[in-house]
Amino acid sequence: MEMPVPSGQIIARKSAILDRFLKVLPAEAVISEPAETRVYECDALSAYRCPPMAAVLPSSTEEVAAILRICHEEGVPVVPRGSGTSLAGGALPTADAVILGVSKLADVLETDYDNRYIRVQTGRTNLSVTGAVEQDDFFYAPDPSSQLACAIAGNIAMNSGGAHCLKYGVTTNNLLGVTMVTMAGEIIELGGAHLDAPGYDWLGVICGSEGQLGVVTEATLRILRKPEGARPVLIGYDSNETAGACVADIIRAGVLPVAIEFMDRPCIEACEAFAHAGYPQVEALLIVEVEGSEAEIQEQLSRIIEIANKHQPAELRESSSEEESALIWKGRKSAFGAMGQISDYICLDGTIPVSALPETLRRIGELSNQYGLKVANVFHAGDGNMHPLILFDANKPGDLEICEALGAEILKLCVEVGGCLSGEHGVGVEKRDLMTAQYTDDDLDIQMQVKDVLDPQWLLNPAKVFPLASSASRREATTRDTAARSDSASAAA
Repeated sequence: MEMPVPSGQIIARKSAILDRFLKVLPAEAVISEPAETRVYECDALSAYRCPPMAAVLPSSTEEVAAILRICHEEGVPVVPRGSGTSLAGGALPTADAVILGVSKLADVLETDYDNRYIRVQTGRTNLSVTGAVEQDDFFYAPDPSSQLACAIAGNIAMNSGGAHCLKYGVTTNNLLGVTMVTMAGEIIELGGAHLDAPGYDWLGVICGSEGQLGVVTEATLRILRKPEGARPVLIGYDSNETAGACVADIIRAGVLPVAIEFMDRPCIEACEAFAHAGYPQVEALLIVEVEGSEAEIQEQLSRIIEIANKHQPAELRESSSEEESALIWKGRKSAFGAMGQISDYICLDGTIPVSALPETLRRIGELSNQYGLKVANVFHAGDGNMHPLILFDANKPGDLEICEALGAEILKLCVEVGGCLSGEHGVGVEKRDLMTAQYTDDDLDIQMQVKDVLDPQWLLNPAKVFPLASSASRREATTRDTAARSDSASAAA
């Protein structure tokens, strides 16, 4: 993975830059010793590592603004970081960059049940948002598998979803407003405690922008009433393709479960060994959950079971208790960790039309055989958000490169069948050089023009999202323009 050459000038000024940080932050919030910065050298895409020049941990929006102003003046790249759970290298630093962690920004600022929103600092973990309101029978809908650890800041940056996004949508569908700090240190408010903001959809631009446009420090989130009840059903099939066809038929029939999750045999076996969830021994397993009153649950399940039976399932079993339901979901939520106990892997994130599931699963199997690496499939089948896990041996020379090449082919396949490169993990460094498979040069230029406006020096989250050659040339051009304007102003003065 190619990364930009670090600026020797910035590293040479490290001491002076740290002195400026210490004037606005307490000493324990500025981390610069090499042994300590190694903690921040990677995120959950751990195949790539690079210790940052330093890390800072501000405790307020005002401290974030002060740090960004210093970095803007000094020309120091900044990598915003939530909990470091990004699977796309979204928080991977460069050697001359400063990690700006928001983990100390974890407070609940306001809760309004009448208007169904909660305002939190964005270092707060996803699951703890629900934890703050569940005693009053409310919940926050987006539920990534890493929800125990991942921060709201990262969820907003990557527009994260989760198992229940089929019914409730992803982060952008549950985000009402943000407080954001620009690279120049300006604090701005977007949206608010209302359903829709007037004017341009800046909130839509920020959600999913991967830390390229600003650092989000506070968020106003939609909260919902808990449903009366929920029940999952396990549907096992003898092939991935048949399970994919069942999913397509459920969606085609107009049934809207709260979740449809897919696991193939390697994932089933790993999750069962980890969680003892009682999964059947089949080639492909669907977890289909419905919710509502008991009458609604029974009506929806009867239609889903009727559709499933047309595909001759090897096993079909309803959950019989809340304990069993919790175990079923514990197994699914543990999939990535359970697979990590068995093998090194890279987790992909392409999204496809649901109707293309059978063909896509078949072709992934063919590519797996072609490249000689196993692929385990676990994903949000209801909205076609694929998560193929490519298994490889990090200690075997050449295996990582083969894994990357196979991953690129799978992601190109997703685009080919009418999908896109990412559903919720983001582009990061993992997919940046595949962006041309989905977007034209003009498309990418328009996206980069937005960054030109909000981060003209291209200091925020460097070497991510856009093809490296394009972002490097953009940064060089804007830096030259800024220097020329500065020289001209000095001469005029």
